[in-house]
Amino acid sequence: MADHPTFTLAVVGAGPRGVGVLERLSANAPELLGDRRFVVHLIDPFPVGPGRVWRYEQSPLLRMNSMPEDVTMYTDDSVRMAGPVAPGPSLIEWAREVRSGSLSFPVPDDLRAEFDALAGTDFPTRRLQSLYLRWFYEKVLAELPPGIEVVEHASSAIAIDDGPPQRVRLDDGSELTADAVLLTVGHLDATPDQGENALAAFAERRDLAYYPAGYTADVDYSGVPAGEPVLVRGFGLAFVDLMLLLTEGRGGRFEDLPGGGLRYHPSGAEPVLHVGSRRGVPYHAKTGYRLRGKPLQLPRFFDSYAIEALCARPGPIDFRADVWPLIAKELAWAYYTELFTGHPDLVVMDFAVFADRFADLGWGTSEMESLVVSAVPAEEDRLDLERLDRPFGGERFESAEELGKAVREYVEADLARRANQRFSADLGAFMALLSVVGQLPALLMTGRLSAASQVADMDGWFHGFFSFYASGPPPRRLEELLALADAGLVSFLGADLLVTADESTGEFAVSSSSFPDVVRARTLIEARLPEASVPRVFDTLLRQMRDAGTLTEETVPDALGDDQPSGRIATRITDSRLLDAAGTAHPRRFAMGVHTSIRSPGAFTRPRTNAIMFRQNDALARELLQLSPEDQPTAGAGPITS
Repeated sequence: MADHPTFTLAVVGAGPRGVGVLERLSANAPELLGDRRFVVHLIDPFPVGPGRVWRYEQSPLLRMNSMPEDVTMYTDDSVRMAGPVAPGPSLIEWAREVRSGSLSFPVPDDLRAEFDALAGTDFPTRRLQSLYLRWFYEKVLAELPPGIEVVEHASSAIAIDDGPPQRVRLDDGSELTADAVLLTVGHLDATPDQGENALAAFAERRDLAYYPAGYTADVDYSGVPAGEPVLVRGFGLAFVDLMLLLTEGRGGRFEDLPGGGLRYHPSGAEPVLHVGSRRGVPYHAKTGYRLRGKPLQLPRFFDSYAIEALCARPGPIDFRADVWPLIAKELAWAYYTELFTGHPDLVVMDFAVFADRFADLGWGTSEMESLVVSAVPAEEDRLDLERLDRPFGGERFESAEELGKAVREYVEADLARRANQRFSADLGAFMALLSVVGQLPALLMTGRLSAASQVADMDGWFHGFFSFYASGPPPRRLEELLALADAGLVSFLGADLLVTADESTGEFAVSSSSFPDVVRARTLIEARLPEASVPRVFDTLLRQMRDAGTLTEETVPDALGDDQPSGRIATRITDSRLLDAAGTAHPRRFAMGVHTSIRSPGAFTRPRTNAIMFRQNDALARELLQLSPEDQPTAGAGPITS
């Protein structure tokens, strides 16, 4: 190894994604590294492995919205990649092995009870997931092949100067050089947008409290007053976290009732939360059952062949008009496969007959509707995607009381449905949604989606629908919501929320399309993560690179010339290379994450789903292992202009 120059990689962000790339570097090294030396610098002020979001030092009230049997950091033989499969335990398998003594890992005393009782269908705390991620990192370290070395830096990168080599400056005053840099970025923190700035300025003038969008676990809500009304915009996972921190987190207590349900005992330190959103209801609860029908064959109608046929048409592709019908048919296929084969008593047609006719019909046609109605007698057993997306569908209520009753009935019905095996077809649709997300990168690589449709419909509407249907909270969180509503500590504002600064009263005012009243308060909280925005990015390093022109906002090209900014970090989709302001792909800089051009999903995934994350990590690791420490990229690196 002494005869070969050392290659140095700086990874900025050492949470699950950064460590996932490290694992793929390790797995591919025996084939590609040879007898060279490869040094990886992991740069993160948060603990390596868990990173910021999954760090152990956070409230024990905050939980995952995934079950431990559905969480893994390990590849399996479902993953279509060039590198080798390196199997390992899912979260629940790991916990069982630690409990049995076949694996050794120290479990903190304050997590011991949860850890010992953990079942595959529970929803663990984020602190427990932190242990799994830390163990995974330590195992990767222990199994590194000869030639790979890891150096940790518990600091933040604040600037990168071009080379060769690249010079990465850290906030502790040190500097390191690297042959390549990888940014593993999660959600981008952003400064307030124009509307938020206006609300913040109003709050300052009127001595009000305004909390802009941010990661809930990192926001200080200690100033939210007890006993006073608080307006909350956002009804997703960020709201669920906020709800717990401002109630149970302030000393209240939930009591399990003998007949089911919960009762909340206030501490007196809670505010009164008035919550609304675009839909006016919380995300769907996670299902509490497994599929019981025949194995789903996915993708079926939204696969590579369908995408090729779609792109063979002339003109730009519109997501809602051209892509969504294929996606909807895919969801319906999985839904009805599970319904027919798992619950034959709920249908009046042979599945083979239904499947043949279903395959020949377009989604949304009267013929498709007639087929479903003739085969599925009960309306509650039919898939209504439009109703799922807009549950109140423009419904208007005469009073807050009527609206509250409607929201409560909606949540109760959702909880009942997600707990009843009869409705396991919903899980079929969920699995199809995961499959669809895995196919979207192939569509993006064609460059055929119109820019406006990609930004507004795919990134906007479809991502929102996916989160609403598939990324909801554990059922108990919605039970807690109902208990807080019963206790008078949560009320509902409805759909299509409109927030204004009421100069006449000196308060924030909220109205909605759901009922005629206007609700006012002196505190307003945005319960959501900031939207991706390179122009407003808060991170010091990303700002420095943006201002230097070495990192830029993605502009989605349009065949008709109507290019659209997306807010995301511009990367080359084929290889994750970072694009600069001139559109040139840097030969030695890469970026991966949800807010880059490749629109990567989360950093860990469900087992046996051919997860995009694993495929992307593997491809990038192989690319990095084939770079040389010289000034120019190797022959296999491809052109350096996009």
